[in-house]
Amino acid sequence: MSIYYSSTRNANDKVTASQAILKGLADDGGLFVPSEIPTLDVSLKDLADMTYQQTAYEVMKLFLTDFTEEELKNCIDSAYDSKFDTEEIAPLVEAEGAYYLELFHGATIAFKDMALSILPHLLITAARKNHVKNDIVILTATSGDTGKAALAGFADVEGTKIVVFYPKNGVSPIQEKQMVTQKGDNTYVVGIKGNFDQAQTGVKQMFNDAEFAKLMDANGYQFSSANSINIGRLVPQIVYYVYAYAKLLKEGVIADGEKINVVVPTGNFGNILAAFYAKNMGLPIAKLICASNENKVLFDFFTTGTYDKNREFMLTSSPSMDILISSNLERLIYRIAGNDAEKNAELMKALSTTGVYEITPEMKAQLSDFEGGYATEKDTADMIKKLYDQTGYIIDTHTAVAASVYNAYREKSGDETKTVIASTASPFKFTRSVMKAIDERYDEMGDFELVDELSKIGNVAVPQAIEDIRSAAVLHDHICEVEEMPNVVKEFLGIK
Repeated sequence: MSIYYSSTRNANDKVTASQAILKGLADDGGLFVPSEIPTLDVSLKDLADMTYQQTAYEVMKLFLTDFTEEELKNCIDSAYDSKFDTEEIAPLVEAEGAYYLELFHGATIAFKDMALSILPHLLITAARKNHVKNDIVILTATSGDTGKAALAGFADVEGTKIVVFYPKNGVSPIQEKQMVTQKGDNTYVVGIKGNFDQAQTGVKQMFNDAEFAKLMDANGYQFSSANSINIGRLVPQIVYYVYAYAKLLKEGVIADGEKINVVVPTGNFGNILAAFYAKNMGLPIAKLICASNENKVLFDFFTTGTYDKNREFMLTSSPSMDILISSNLERLIYRIAGNDAEKNAELMKALSTTGVYEITPEMKAQLSDFEGGYATEKDTADMIKKLYDQTGYIIDTHTAVAASVYNAYREKSGDETKTVIASTASPFKFTRSVMKAIDERYDEMGDFELVDELSKIGNVAVPQAIEDIRSAAVLHDHICEVEEMPNVVKEFLGIK
């Protein structure tokens, strides 16, 4: 069965999976969604005996129907290899009655590696399949993790260039060092004087600029995206929820068909949307618990049915979630609007003009599988300390937001369903916040002293990603105003 993709703002334009991956964003500014969510065609019992790579094929073949078996398996095998420091790719660790799905064993120690290791391969395969002659320019805004993972994935990939914009004072020191030390003749990293939402809006505007597209084409370039708005990012993320369920089944933690809850720390909504898609493929998931930090725009949305970005932007210790415009939520809105592109476009227009939209009671009724929660900065720090004191297991700030929200949910609801918590980054990526939560005295140490201390007290090896940047030279030091972003791109590409 062939799956096609159309825009959330215009259902009439249908493209293949490879075309959707190449474009990244639809011409009308909408996001590509599949014509239907396919059903898993292998049993959970069979999945329990599969490797991560085999599971990836079984899930992704259902969405990427214009890729041949050989093409898709080549992409999967090229992505999930020795770049990951464990053969399992995404191990599960039990702590305090929950199962932490560790999504940070890739090259840049964050969950973005799970999809951004494969996206370059999908993109290059898609370009060949569609006879693309232009070089592909990956244009991305990052709140910290996507940037480095995309840079690592695309560095020196022939026929591509990558430009990453990040908020200059809105990422952790380790995140920034990872990006600004990135090697590769085709890479460009720029700090903007603004926040992530402004960076993301600037990138979207360039995608939607028809004149810019013409200029690019005349110079042998075309844009594509590595943000989670690209369907080539979203589909690989579905895999690890299926894999986690299969592992729990194999280990006898759950029975075949038994439902689990999934908790995801969420900013841009892509990671939890992938879990929602997995549920709709037939994976037995009960609750999808959406965990926010103090930028709790999603918590408020799930509570009230009103999405309102008109609020103070908070800088927190979980910066990858410091987001007020959750781009991927649009895919969910489209679905609960009955796949009504016109209705969705109307709501998105309201968001861009007034910063607010309200869904109907009928739409809100379809969100009953979702549970919203949020953690304050104190809740987050307390959770890191509590888990370490009780188990010796150390989690990062984003995972702590999820764990805190889960504990509050379990206490309030009495729901004892087996639960998987998406552990989205290594604690080594946010050493200062993590170590300070464990003991205030650590705040006096330098960044790399903290790395070694974390390794010692957590009894875990320092990841290679951190070792690589200890003494790496800064290669990217460009900073610009938000409105200068298009000129910066032209300059990098040598376009007059």
